[in-house]
Amino acid sequence: MRMRLVLTLLIAVLSMPASAAMQTVTLSVSGMTCSACPITVKLALNKVDGVSQVDVRYPDRTAVVTFDDTLTSVDALTEATANAGYPSTLKPSKMDKEFPE
Repeated sequence: MRMRLVLTLLIAVLSMPASAAMQTVTLSVSGMTCSACPITVKLALNKVDGVSQVDVRYPDRTAVVTFDDTLTSVDALTEATANAGYPSTLKPSKMDKEFPE
């Protein structure tokens, strides 16, 4: 009986899909000229499949985006902001600045 339970649990665990790889990136968003602009940027990014969280910071001209990288990409995020009228680029992380390739 115990062996059957162990085998059942093992099969259940192995049949579960691999968990999604969530990523958080910071985009540098140009063109934001007023405090209402972040609303448009946030709405555009939230429409992208796989995006789970968006924090747009007007004073810094940045958007911090958390997304499932199996459903979308940084290119899709920058395309979404550009289509909304706010071109963006991936902002290098502190790690990239400290340890360039």
